[in-house]
Amino acid sequence: MTRVPNAFPVAATASAGSSASAGLPPRRSPRVVGSALVALTKPRIIELLLVTTVPTMLLAQRGLPSLRLILVTLVGGTLAAGSANTINCYIDRDIDAVMKRTSRRPLVVNGQGTIKPWEALAWGILLGAGATLLLGLMANWLAASLADTAILFYIFVYTLLLKRRSPANIVIGGAAGCFPVLVGWAAVKGTVAVPAIVLFAVIFLWTPPHFWALAMKFRKDYAAANIPMLPVVASAATVVRKILWYSYAMVAATLILIPYAGWIYGVFAAALGVWFLAEAHRLNARVTAQAPAAAQAPATAQAPATAQAPATAQSAVTAQSAVTAQTEAAAAAAGPSPAPMRLFHLSIAYLTLLFAAVAVTALLPWGRW
Repeated sequence: MTRVPNAFPVAATASAGSSASAGLPPRRSPRVVGSALVALTKPRIIELLLVTTVPTMLLAQRGLPSLRLILVTLVGGTLAAGSANTINCYIDRDIDAVMKRTSRRPLVVNGQGTIKPWEALAWGILLGAGATLLLGLMANWLAASLADTAILFYIFVYTLLLKRRSPANIVIGGAAGCFPVLVGWAAVKGTVAVPAIVLFAVIFLWTPPHFWALAMKFRKDYAAANIPMLPVVASAATVVRKILWYSYAMVAATLILIPYAGWIYGVFAAALGVWFLAEAHRLNARVTAQAPAAAQAPATAQAPATAQAPATAQSAVTAQSAVTAQTEAAAAAAGPSPAPMRLFHLSIAYLTLLFAAVAVTALLPWGRW
């Protein structure tokens, strides 16, 4: 009789073991589910999008729009971006599981996702519908339609069409991240004007240097997932050369805004441009210095790339990865890492400060032409 109380824990343990062996999913608390749904929207990316929205609204108003309109536009933009990001996570959950950088996302979590795929898709659609109704009813339908265009472009053009097929994926697909300035301007004016288009172009040209720097750091991740990001299918020298091209074009675009934003903005834009270009040239110099060591890798390493031109983007990824894997040791021996993340982080600070300059000069009663 004295052993009877111990029988129940044993039975409970056996039952728990049976449930675990049956592969039953663990219970999810509302807090866990809520946190996972928020994580699917990629809040850190949304923050950067919103940084560009408010200054654009201030420039459109040439002052401070109503706080109600600012709040509606920010919330609507957040919902729209969250919708696009969530559906992107739903579509890319297979490659997110392969990439170390994304393996902890709620739909993956090492094969035991916190959120079910259908839940993520429903959440993304719900966010998009909320963004459309909020912007349409409380701002205007042009702003709502532009937000919807951004969602559709990010899902269908970038995620489904380009991301897994073309090294130009982020160049073209990155246009989705430029729409917040159009939404902000349209919310204030009800139209889209030249200054908004110039700001769109600035972000469009900023995106490749920003993202290619990140992709250089996580090249192995993208290669493992067969995603043909430029740093995967091209040499580091080619990547940094294109980063320089886009950087110069971006700085030139920022200067085009001077007639609309004023000379004070122009001073800030020029100074920030010099800062950005200096870092881009620094990255180029580091990569160029490593090139001779990488070139000393065995000649046979070049065979996969030269024997036959890749027929598809996936085979291009495989061939280039085979070459790069054999040259990495020589490149590493040449000196320190080219540290592309330094340019990545600087690019975020650059864009934030540039749009802060737009906001400040839009509020000042002087400093315009």
